[in-house]
Amino acid sequence: MSSRACQVVIEAPGAHRVEEHTPRDPGPGEALVAVHAVGICGSDREVYQGNRPEGFVRYPLIPGHEWSGTVSKVGPGVPASLVGRKAVGEGFRNCQVCDRCHAGETTLCTAGYEETGFTRPGAMAGTLTLPARLLHALPDHADLTAAALLEPAACIAAAALKAGGRPGERVAVVGTGTLGMFAVQFLKAVSPAELLVVGTRDDRKALSERFGATDFRLKEQELPDDFDVVIETAGSASAARTAAALLRRGGRLVLTGIPAPGADGLDPTDLVVRQLEVHTVFGAPPDAWAHTVRVFGAGLLDPLPLVTHELPLTKFPQAIELVGAGDPKVGKVLLRP
Repeated sequence: MSSRACQVVIEAPGAHRVEEHTPRDPGPGEALVAVHAVGICGSDREVYQGNRPEGFVRYPLIPGHEWSGTVSKVGPGVPASLVGRKAVGEGFRNCQVCDRCHAGETTLCTAGYEETGFTRPGAMAGTLTLPARLLHALPDHADLTAAALLEPAACIAAAALKAGGRPGERVAVVGTGTLGMFAVQFLKAVSPAELLVVGTRDDRKALSERFGATDFRLKEQELPDDFDVVIETAGSASAARTAAALLRRGGRLVLTGIPAPGADGLDPTDLVVRQLEVHTVFGAPPDAWAHTVRVFGAGLLDPLPLVTHELPLTKFPQAIELVGAGDPKVGKVLLRP
């Protein structure tokens, strides 16, 4: 089987196959993208293991929601100038007609949840056909391997926009995974006076500083309590509490991690008495995608140091194992069709 013309299909939890891929011609309003690289994250592992929440996956499925590629064909009603452009694409398949979509809040679409790689065919294939309106064209000089990480970056861009960091503010990030390192870069771009990173692993100190951190502390160390803005990316209830404790009175908190259901959360008394402003993020609306592509194109976002493994699509099971192994040497894992 040609590795250039295959696709991964998850038939049911724990069951997958690799088979020949046949591109689907784009219909009206659609584009066909030749996939360059596709990232794997924890939610892909959930899909494979069968523990993604009900209603947020539909089997059988071609996974893959983090991807980059080149537009190779467009359907009727799509500008021909897109053909040959490097691109990334939004995952949420919003309706475009409800009040939330009209407000630009496409991740809150009232028509229900549909997303590339979860309920619609994803990018773990030679090509991906999707609505052209979801595409974000990249500069011609863009590195497509780096661009495969722009989906998680866009989710953090949504957090950075909600945080509203201003030059000279004191800002912090809790969590040192892929999302945390993107948060550091987005916050660095607004010229903060201080940029603290709080994590659980000493080995992330150098990377944090490379991306712009001015201070790095482990979670169990003594921490300040007077920061203007904190973005939490670690996905645990304790990380959310640590993030809130870092803030001054009236500070701004953005939560992006998703703890296990029923976790002990923030103390509402503390939130009210300290007048904290709390935001949350799930996915990325169009403005966050546009912001990400701009920042990436300007050279202010460097995803490549986060990539530690690149494997062919046929190595899907090994890639899933790598992502779940808990090995500190494993960062972002990419598959190459």
